[in-house]
Amino acid sequence: MTRFTRRAFVAGSAAVAAGLAGCSSGGSDPSAQPELDDNASTATPNTDGTLPTPVAGDPDADVTVAVYEDYACPHCGTYSLDVVPQLASEYLQPGTIRYEFYDFPIPVDETVSWQAANAARAVQAAAGAQAYFEYSEALFANLSNLSPETYASLADDIGVDGTTVRQAATDRTYDDTIRAARQHGQDRGVSATPTVFVDDSEVQWNEIAYEPIRTAIEDAKSQ
Repeated sequence: MTRFTRRAFVAGSAAVAAGLAGCSSGGSDPSAQPELDDNASTATPNTDGTLPTPVAGDPDADVTVAVYEDYACPHCGTYSLDVVPQLASEYLQPGTIRYEFYDFPIPVDETVSWQAANAARAVQAAAGAQAYFEYSEALFANLSNLSPETYASLADDIGVDGTTVRQAATDRTYDDTIRAARQHGQDRGVSATPTVFVDDSEVQWNEIAYEPIRTAIEDAKSQ
């Protein structure tokens, strides 16, 4: 089971709807983004060539939490830095839930939304899901200062080659993986970030907070 620290969190198959507190869709269609070379991927891909969904907690847990986020969305930063650590302590570390993370570039920022997601996927390809979640939290903690150099230095901080991560970000090596994750969200009706589902139910909120997710998880556990 994935270990959790202040700098490492997990994602699952439950989604929280942004409601009035979130970044809304309305940016460019991801299909309009340029096709890029994805030969840099060293991870074992899915049969369609994409990287697998990052998963934390107990992969066989009865309750799944899925989150859809954009790395340039400040509301996602609030969720990841304030809410996820509480989820990790109460539900992820004990292995009560399966947590899934899905990229959903709205995009809030035409460059950062895509490059940061590519940087995180490069970390996943190089070092696995636990490193991915640790790096994701670091990205959100540095949301106001994201750039190719930031992607590299944050990767170096967790023992992943920063040059490789920076190159993947600027080349957008993992765009196909990110588009697939985004499409998964669109198929579920996601249009804003952060959006969270607990099992098949979208969590509704007007303010990003832990309690609505906790209530949804407890309700799902009792069914």
